[in-house]
Amino acid sequence: MIHYSKLIRQGHGLANALLKRAASVTLDWDVRQKSRFETTDSGGRSVGVFLQRGQVVRGGDVLVGEDGSLLKVLAAPQPVLRITHCPDHGSLFDLTRAAYHLGNRHVPIELQADHLKIEPDHVLADMLRDMHMTVVAVDESFEPENGAYGEHAAHAGHAHHDHGHAHEHGHTHEQAPPHAHAHGPGCDHDH
Repeated sequence: MIHYSKLIRQGHGLANALLKRAASVTLDWDVRQKSRFETTDSGGRSVGVFLQRGQVVRGGDVLVGEDGSLLKVLAAPQPVLRITHCPDHGSLFDLTRAAYHLGNRHVPIELQADHLKIEPDHVLADMLRDMHMTVVAVDESFEPENGAYGEHAAHAGHAHHDHGHAHEHGHTHEQAPPHAHAHGPGCDHDH
């Protein structure tokens, strides 16, 4: 078994010729969100992945093995719910509203400019349809957001750094005081 413990986000800095020769693994989100797992690569070799705790693997990332070999990671199609706004009864803003309600339920969600994706859940699908959203079950790759406290480097392919933006309270990102989020009565947000 070859062990892989280094991750290169989206193969950044690697020559295309190296990437073309590399073996690959096709994994769904349930596996890619784990920092330790075993699988078989496209060449039939046993592979053990041992990353830092909390580090997730995204489709397009490249793993480096203890022997120096490269392993391309492909995001496998999997059952997801694809959520779009209803063109007859709504607008793209409805996606923002839907993302807000899903976020309140701490649901892993993939955000795109024209759609959202979540893992299958009939209760959430009904809630979204009640909000006049179009919900379709499809098999597609799933790349949910890491969340506000997720792995910094994986968020949309950017490393975490201070952009120096001052907010109306006069603090930059690194100076902002901590705040709490409390759930009160009616947290289930029934409408």
